[in-house]
Amino acid sequence: MTERHVFCTPDINTASQVMAAARSAGVEDDNILLVARSDIELEQIPDQRKQADTDMLPAAARGVGYGAGAGLLAGLIAVAIPPVGITMAGAAAATLAGGAVGGWISALMGSSLPDPVRQQFEERIEAGQILVILDGDEDVLEAAEPAIVSAGGNRLPF
Repeated sequence: MTERHVFCTPDINTASQVMAAARSAGVEDDNILLVARSDIELEQIPDQRKQADTDMLPAAARGVGYGAGAGLLAGLIAVAIPPVGITMAGAAAATLAGGAVGGWISALMGSSLPDPVRQQFEERIEAGQILVILDGDEDVLEAAEPAIVSAGGNRLPF
């Protein structure tokens, strides 16, 4: 099962040492990402190391569900009121339209939200610390942790 471990470092040099320790301990290079204040990311962190997650896809999925539910409810209420003249096909169309609109609006809103790591550790990031994010199997990450801590990484609860 894939896990995510987050380590805090005081500067880019320590972050580089932590990344080297993680690689030596078996963490795949593609599973090592860095998060820092925007000016540090622009000047010192290569693009392939930057974490660029947003909440777009989870927000879109939630929006489709809520929008479809609201559309279905509105469609069924309209079917129950005879003077409105909506059929079950109209209720189905309201469900689809609600899902589409809900998904679209939620995806737009979710794309503007920062990823959960940035949200949780915003104060550390703004203070100039660099976060090293490791994704991988729990066994590999647990085995790598002593080497990472020796290299200067401080594990954060995530």
